[in-house]
Amino acid sequence: MTENTEAVWMLYAKKADFNGLAEMFHISPVTARIIRNRDVKSPEEFKRYLEGGLGDLYEPRLLPDMERAARILEEEIHKGSRIRIVGDYDIDGVCSVCILHTALRRLGAAADYVIPERIRDGYGINERIIREAAADGVDVLLTCDNGIAAVEQIALAEEMGIKVVVTDHHDIQKTPEGEQILPPAQAIVNPKREESRYPYPNICGAMVAFKLVQVLYENQGIEKEEWLKLLELAAFATVGDVMPLKDENRIVVKEGLKRLAFTKNLGLRKLIEKNALDPAAITAYHVGFVLGPCLNASGRLQTAQMAVSLLLSQDGEEADRLAGALKDLNDQRKDMTQEGVDAAAALAEGPCGADKVLVLFLPDCHESLAGIVAGRIRERYHKPTFILTRSEGCVKGSGRSIEAYHMFEALVEVKDLLLKFGGHPMAAGFSLAEENVEEFRRRLNENGDKRLKPEDFIPKIWIDAAMPFEYINDGLIEELSRLEPFGQGNEKPQFAQKSLEVRSVRVMGRNRNAVRLSLINERGYGVDGIVFTDGDRFAEEMGSRRTIDVVYYPTVNEYNGKRSLQVVVKAWKFR
Repeated sequence: MTENTEAVWMLYAKKADFNGLAEMFHISPVTARIIRNRDVKSPEEFKRYLEGGLGDLYEPRLLPDMERAARILEEEIHKGSRIRIVGDYDIDGVCSVCILHTALRRLGAAADYVIPERIRDGYGINERIIREAAADGVDVLLTCDNGIAAVEQIALAEEMGIKVVVTDHHDIQKTPEGEQILPPAQAIVNPKREESRYPYPNICGAMVAFKLVQVLYENQGIEKEEWLKLLELAAFATVGDVMPLKDENRIVVKEGLKRLAFTKNLGLRKLIEKNALDPAAITAYHVGFVLGPCLNASGRLQTAQMAVSLLLSQDGEEADRLAGALKDLNDQRKDMTQEGVDAAAALAEGPCGADKVLVLFLPDCHESLAGIVAGRIRERYHKPTFILTRSEGCVKGSGRSIEAYHMFEALVEVKDLLLKFGGHPMAAGFSLAEENVEEFRRRLNENGDKRLKPEDFIPKIWIDAAMPFEYINDGLIEELSRLEPFGQGNEKPQFAQKSLEVRSVRVMGRNRNAVRLSLINERGYGVDGIVFTDGDRFAEEMGSRRTIDVVYYPTVNEYNGKRSLQVVVKAWKFR
């Protein structure tokens, strides 16, 4: 991260008896403060955060229609009916399909699956899929990670005599009177339904699928360890779909990552190998930024069938070939993404620069990359960003938001301009006619002017504690590792120190993308620091100044058999 001169450094000010909590859970007061900063409040919540395990997962039957969905599937399996799973082309949809397909086949079902093609079909179940299912003699359609918004499509399926069971996690549209708009399916399992009794609604589609499998297996007396084998896929999807790593999600990811060290899934093993990672040291970062993008790449540039085939593969040679192909695709995707980011930035700094909501039309950008490009532009300018591309006779778009801007609600306000849309507060997808692009931009900004304030555009860097270097030791670093997995909603802790003297600075790395610092505080206590940034730009920015404020994370540097404490500098201000 480079210094952002507009960023405001904010110190958490949440209150608690940190000494009492530290004593109760045998941790330091600093660690107790960090946990409280993650919105963990009561001693019971602290215990769940620190010690939560598989026994703390929530009862799946608290999800709406869960028992009804399981009963329908059990009856249809018993009758020998054909069941077709309808997934999605991203990592959550791919993992959901694999979870359900594995389980239904285990239960003896005549089950297959279909995944919409991103460009040809767009998101979710559609009329083509339904008509093909009818032609193929399919009796039941089981959706995963989609279906909650497919009111007309599911009505068509039911008219054609096909039963539909929906499993999904996306937000539910409402009428102007505030009533939920639900599709006419036989069962709808979604934690966002108002009647849901499930304690934690922010789970991904693969988690909903995983919960359904748990019920099906329990009903059939199948050993617990069998459905737990699918936990790593639910964990993968939770990280890949950027779900908050809080509550149950944190437990699932923590336990799922542990299982990756000895996974029996050939595809995952080969994918880890192709990316030169240690199976015993896979973190949420590796899933989110290394492995997950490889699975997503197939659905972006070719077909998500590749990713599903990899995860379901029982053949070592096939798994090796598919893992290599997915890694190559992801490398190609990275280059194409950078081209899109450069083109979008030129628009953001040109004709659209004054807009509060960025609506950037890149006709030639590969539509599958629109979401990634939107995310990068959002990070750079800290504005809600929609990237639009030309596709299949219309314009398709993907958006990424900031905390102050509810993206799904923003699209609801202009839905008369849209052909199709769906999403979350922080992300959305949609399509519209090309002649409506400018009106879409104008109205989003007109509405945005009413709800967005100047301070909403200032990025914030949150600091857990102003912690002197003297507090850093092996014990603290070991204790901080207990707070993993880190990610959305459970961010890696950040500390701050002001008025440090820079004794030495050295640009490192073949690409000169790291800087080694020797830092001394006002009491003469020194520590080495490392900054991952454009080294030459950092040195130029520093100039002759030798005093710096830093936001940092403590870690251990191991080099040539030597072990030393150091800090990773995440943000800085020269004085």
